[in-house]
Amino acid sequence: MILPITLYGDPVLRKVAEDIDLKYEGLSELIENMFESMYNAEGVGLAAPQVGLSIRIFVVDLSPLEKDEPSLAGFRKAFINAKILERSGDEELMEEGCLSIPGIHEEVYRKNFIRIQYLEPDGTPRDETYTGYTARVLQHEYDHLDGVMFTDHCSPLRKRLLKRRLTEISKGITNASYRVKVPKM
Repeated sequence: MILPITLYGDPVLRKVAEDIDLKYEGLSELIENMFESMYNAEGVGLAAPQVGLSIRIFVVDLSPLEKDEPSLAGFRKAFINAKILERSGDEELMEEGCLSIPGIHEEVYRKNFIRIQYLEPDGTPRDETYTGYTARVLQHEYDHLDGVMFTDHCSPLRKRLLKRRLTEISKGITNASYRVKVPKM
C-alpha cells in the first residue's frame, strides 16, 4: 500500500524517533509499504517519520543506480533501530533532495565513511561500514530518525533563502507527483 509522504513542517519530522521491538505489529507489512511508497515517489530512501511514524526504521534501495555504480547492484535494505557509531573521512559536497521537501535540492557536506549498527527485519544484528554515496544516503535517512532535515546542514544564508519555499511546502503548496500529507497548522 502506498503511504502518503509527510511534508516539511509536520512535527513528526522533528522528533527523535523511538527504537522498536521486532514484535512491532505489522512490521513486515510496514517495511514493504515503505518500499512501495519510496518507489512510487521515485526515491532511493525513506524513513518512518516521513510516513508519519516516530519509530527508528528506514529503507534504502540503491540498485536503480547500479548502471553508474555497479557496486550498488542489489543494495535493498531495511534498517531497524540503527545507530551510526562513526562518521569519518573527508567531507564531500553533493546535492541532496528529500521526498518530504519536494522541489528543493541543496548542496550538503557529509563525511564519506560511516560505521552503522542495525537490525535486519528477521532480527539479525549487523555492524557494517559504508563509504561514498551509500554512506551519504544512509546518513540522510538516519538524520530523519533524529529529527534532522538535510536543509539543517545548509549555511545560515541558504536557510534564509529557502525559508519562503519551505513555508509554502508546509502549507501544501508543492508540485509533488506523489501522495503527500500536509502538516496540520
